[in-house]
Amino acid sequence: MKIVILDRATLGFDIDISIFNSFGEVISYDITFSNQIKDRIKDANILITNKVVISKDLMQNSSLELICVSATGTNNIDLEYAKTKNIKVKNVVDYSTSSVVQLSFAMILHFVQKLNYYKMYVDNGKWVKSAIFTHLDKPFYELDNKKIGIIGLGNIGLNLAKKLTAFDCEIMYYSTSGKNNNSDYKRVQLLELVENSDIISVHCPLNENTKNLLNYENLSKMKDGVILLNLGRGGIINELDLAKLLDEKEIYCGVDVVSKEPIEKTNPLLNVINKERLILTPHIAWSSIEARKRLILAVANNIETFMKNKQCKEL
Repeated sequence: MKIVILDRATLGFDIDISIFNSFGEVISYDITFSNQIKDRIKDANILITNKVVISKDLMQNSSLELICVSATGTNNIDLEYAKTKNIKVKNVVDYSTSSVVQLSFAMILHFVQKLNYYKMYVDNGKWVKSAIFTHLDKPFYELDNKKIGIIGLGNIGLNLAKKLTAFDCEIMYYSTSGKNNNSDYKRVQLLELVENSDIISVHCPLNENTKNLLNYENLSKMKDGVILLNLGRGGIINELDLAKLLDEKEIYCGVDVVSKEPIEKTNPLLNVINKERLILTPHIAWSSIEARKRLILAVANNIETFMKNKQCKEL
């Protein structure tokens, strides 16, 4: 078996991928541009890709038998055509839940605790000049009893909800599919969640129902001082509307995903005047060391399962 990895750099070079060598010859490319894909996959039996797009044209005359997506989303693969060519496509789920939830907490606590302000107060030599033992110019509050609105109560949203109960938070959620009826938490309509939450966290997929789900019309109804997080997918929150609101209203926002990645210079979030109200991170929520190790093992398991099934059919 010839295994080709198209975007090794997206896995991180601190993670060992030698496990793939046990399945056959491995050829690894750090980054693959669109004009390089066809040549690089022409003799491959198994393909490992995170974000490189594999279209019908690329699969037509290939030797591909299995495409392993080193992520959960498979929108970069022409799944219908792969099926007609009997090319198996396997993704990985539930490997990054703890990692995403941890960044959610980090962003929440960043805004709640005002820790950066107080660190700078000391670092800039202001505490040594103080007439009193403390400094109270930047009030912060406790998470206890705050209302948390979670948009998308899948594995990640549910994990966040469970952990926030340790802070005695009141949890409500909006089901973007309309199919989630988890009775452990209060299910509400989107507008009720937006209007009543102290913290709103987005953890749903991007699809026709969720594109621009949060926009100027509903976001303008949020409470003053609300914290809004998007660790789901770019495009769920209208970025132009969000940028406008960040400069019009006292809201705080943590964004790990944007509609076009890597972020473009023209993205309106880069031009927000009140930058202290916005944390932008480069799509890192999924990528703790532990999560990436789980990811590699899951991809390896997908390959192993495929090869065992293939051997059984050949017997």
